[in-house]
Amino acid sequence: MSLEDDMDVLREVPLFGQLDRDQLRLLAFGAEHRFLKAGEILFRAEARADAGFVVVSGEVELHEGDGAQRVVARAGRGSLLGEMALMTETRRPTTAVTVTDCDLIRIPRPLFRRMLLEYPAIAVALHARIRADLLAMTAGITALAPAFEDDEDERD
Repeated sequence: MSLEDDMDVLREVPLFGQLDRDQLRLLAFGAEHRFLKAGEILFRAEARADAGFVVVSGEVELHEGDGAQRVVARAGRGSLLGEMALMTETRRPTTAVTVTDCDLIRIPRPLFRRMLLEYPAIAVALHARIRADLLAMTAGITALAPAFEDDEDERD
């Protein structure tokens, strides 16, 4: 794939959708491709996470635990796996297994952090997005509270 093709795929990722051409070029140039056959493990649950992966082609399943447990999500072209790993030291919450042959772009944390330093507007937009996601998640949890309150009343 060409640098331009990589930039097109990266633009499909919501986190990178607002980046301009120069920023996308820097990200694509500093990233690396990883090709996996169907059935290969991209990463395991609880492994240290030092990079995010963008699916260029193919499909990846995310499994609870170490791969044998249930499938919790499927990811295809334009999906970002390991978003938090781009920002902070963390561990993988799931095991990622390729369903088909896959081409992935690996974005190392140091590259993404460099982008945040060189382009502070990206950091501001990322902060706003994470804040909005957290508020939405909190609202969703709060909306579930009545269901749990009924359970507590039944135990008394």
